[in-house]
Amino acid sequence: MMLSRSCISLLDLASGDMVNFPHTPRNLPRVITAPGIISDIEEESTSSELNISLSKPQEKIIIVANFLPLNSQKDSESGKWHFSLDEDSLLLQMKDGLSAKANVIYVGSLKIDVDLSKQDEVAQELLEKFNCVPTFLPPEIQKRYYHGFCKQHLWPLFHYMLPMCPEIGNLFDRLLWQAYVSANKVFADKVMEVINPEEDYVWVHDYHLMVLPTFLRRRFNRVKLGFFLHSPFPSSEIYRTLPVREEILRALLNADLIGFHTFDYARHFLSCCSRMLGLNYESKRGYIGLEYLGRTIYIKILPAGIHMGRLKSVLNHCSSAATAMEIQKQFQGKRIILGVDDMDIFKGISLKLLALEQLLRQRPDLQGQVVMVQIMNPARSTGKDVQEVKKEVYSTTGRINETLGFPGYKPVILIDRPISFYEKSAYYASAECCIVNAVRDGMNLIPYKYIICRQGSQIIDNALGVAAETPRTSMLVVSEFIGCSPSLSGAIRVNPWDVDAVADALNLAITMPAIEKQLRHEKHYRYVSSHDVAYWAHSFLQDLERSCKDHYRKRCWGIGFGLNFRILSLSPSFRKLSVETLVSSYKRTNSRAIFLDYDGTLVSQASIIKTPSPNVISILNDLCDDSSNTVFLVSGRGRDSLGGWFSPCENLGIAAEHGYFMRWSREAAWETDRLEVDFEWKRIAEPVMRLYTETTDGSYVETKESALVWHYQDADPDFGSFQAMELLDHLENVLANEPVVVKKGQYIVEVKPQGVTKGLVAEKVLSTLNEGGKSPDFVLCIGDDRSDEDMFESITSMVGSSSAPEVFACTVGQKPSKARYYLDDTIDVLMLLQGMAAASNTKSSCRREI
Repeated sequence: MMLSRSCISLLDLASGDMVNFPHTPRNLPRVITAPGIISDIEEESTSSELNISLSKPQEKIIIVANFLPLNSQKDSESGKWHFSLDEDSLLLQMKDGLSAKANVIYVGSLKIDVDLSKQDEVAQELLEKFNCVPTFLPPEIQKRYYHGFCKQHLWPLFHYMLPMCPEIGNLFDRLLWQAYVSANKVFADKVMEVINPEEDYVWVHDYHLMVLPTFLRRRFNRVKLGFFLHSPFPSSEIYRTLPVREEILRALLNADLIGFHTFDYARHFLSCCSRMLGLNYESKRGYIGLEYLGRTIYIKILPAGIHMGRLKSVLNHCSSAATAMEIQKQFQGKRIILGVDDMDIFKGISLKLLALEQLLRQRPDLQGQVVMVQIMNPARSTGKDVQEVKKEVYSTTGRINETLGFPGYKPVILIDRPISFYEKSAYYASAECCIVNAVRDGMNLIPYKYIICRQGSQIIDNALGVAAETPRTSMLVVSEFIGCSPSLSGAIRVNPWDVDAVADALNLAITMPAIEKQLRHEKHYRYVSSHDVAYWAHSFLQDLERSCKDHYRKRCWGIGFGLNFRILSLSPSFRKLSVETLVSSYKRTNSRAIFLDYDGTLVSQASIIKTPSPNVISILNDLCDDSSNTVFLVSGRGRDSLGGWFSPCENLGIAAEHGYFMRWSREAAWETDRLEVDFEWKRIAEPVMRLYTETTDGSYVETKESALVWHYQDADPDFGSFQAMELLDHLENVLANEPVVVKKGQYIVEVKPQGVTKGLVAEKVLSTLNEGGKSPDFVLCIGDDRSDEDMFESITSMVGSSSAPEVFACTVGQKPSKARYYLDDTIDVLMLLQGMAAASNTKSSCRREI
């Protein structure tokens, strides 16, 4: 049977039909169950919920990552596993940024395979001793999930490597994707076992768990959920090649806060949301917010830091001092350039070696003086590419040492073995320069560790014979394609692909005057020591708390199936307008005012045919023929189009161009409040708009009698939005002294006379009816876009002080609005109007019979 190409159903996963693996044991304490949609709460409890603080003793912070922050060792005699905390784990070090009263629970996998019969015992031990909840994935799922989808698809793609041919990547495999989703479901199940969704915060880490937010949000609509991506996020041109691109984007948008190391990564993510999901974002008081179905997903940009306490304790350890003395003796009289990298294809190790070779050829006097020590950390994945990188590194090293070395001197020293943190810190402290030459990397904390180690410690200083008052120096050569690069303004940034430029940078680093090295080091040290891992964790959780403060102010609806599930979040008073409710009120009233938008309300925005259908004409005529009704069509379209289209409607009032022109019936003359209007401003604005049209493919200018509109719906989303902001600024400057307003709407920039809004149309109609002794006791207003919000606001404020008429402000589509009601689409609108028309016809028939 062929596998469906549609997204995986969450119900299938929950039933276990998707993959064949045992259900997760549910024997952990504090299991919380809740309905899929949480009911509304009273205002009294809302205020108390919003005052939740990270310092409250009963609060939990659940940190979810692929691996738990644990080391494990198996007793060879008893066969029993022994566990200990991994002090080098970022997840463990994050606790320093949290309140001492916070209860931190870790959810993740172990790096070992535990027998099925021992899993419950191990799980209980880890929970009691370390507050860790292990996710025991079956070996086959683990292999397909981690070594398959994560390492063969996501990791290369996020590092800008496309599977153009079998030699450089694997084509998308849907079985691996299913394993990825299944594994994320297991992680979500484990979180559900320990979470109190009303109070706890969940912080999910990295690309291994990008669809987990959907599972949690589907189970607990108001879960307080943050996600941080530790890898790069690729540009939209790269990301769009992923067949499950939208599923992953929508899953991430089920978080409340999404964190990135750099603005570039965040910008790429936002661009993908704009291009693929049509979502807009804006800066709100310094925070970037992404509006999504009534929810605001905030974007956090902050690079992770290092654990100062851990590094200082290592520097003050006797093992570090002893190793530093050995290094000093081994490389006496030589200047060390240090490289520390994982063994993978993106770290640029060979490019770094080629740059050293170039330097030594250009500067023969440095031969015998400069040594590059390259520490190679174990590879995090297996595969042919890792072996090829290793082979190339050894081959290049051998050639350099053979051609440029001599007895007693090797230009390159490779350290390809497990190395303790103490030994690594001693190399950091001894190196005059550190180079990180990755062609693409996430954060990379190597430069931060190097800076702190170069600051030294009393024990290290004594071992190296450095006086305490000696000025500290450090030099960094970093790739511009790594996450820490923007935060290191004193580093020499390089393009790793430009071997000549990297060689020049190395030369500059070792020949720079000591005073400049000192100033650069001091600048870096101030930043790294103040922006440590505690600062990073505290800042993220502080923003997560702020991002979740509105959870209980709105009602939530879950919509969509499978990984397309998302939450619609709206005001508690916002509800669907039923035909029965409206018609009942309609029948009870005797003087009615009805305001209707056109595009998106009476005719679908997606429809190619924009003229009104015979059904629309018939319904409007039935409503207008009722003497108790005053019906107005309020649109941004021109009066010629509207007047011609609705000529069959004798008693229909029309407000064209957002109310600049008005007429009360077909036989009435068009009127405007502005008898002498100067449109000289068009001569200024139109050439500017034409200029932007010429430079923005897919845009055009619409000329109205009273306004000019620049449309960019068919332009590139990013470029069109950028040009719209530029045009808005340009027009505001050149039209500053003109009696016009410049507004940016949905894919438009419009210039129109001041004081022209749909809200003023509603006010004028209602005022006229009041002055004529026909004060309405029923007001209906239906519209679908931003311009209609003015009408909703006007009718609410105008009739609010009168004798409590029936007021129905209704938007089309479930979205945030000043209206209290909504209808799903134009079909619902026509059904509603048809119900009122039928009521009017029934009333007329009764009168004729009488």
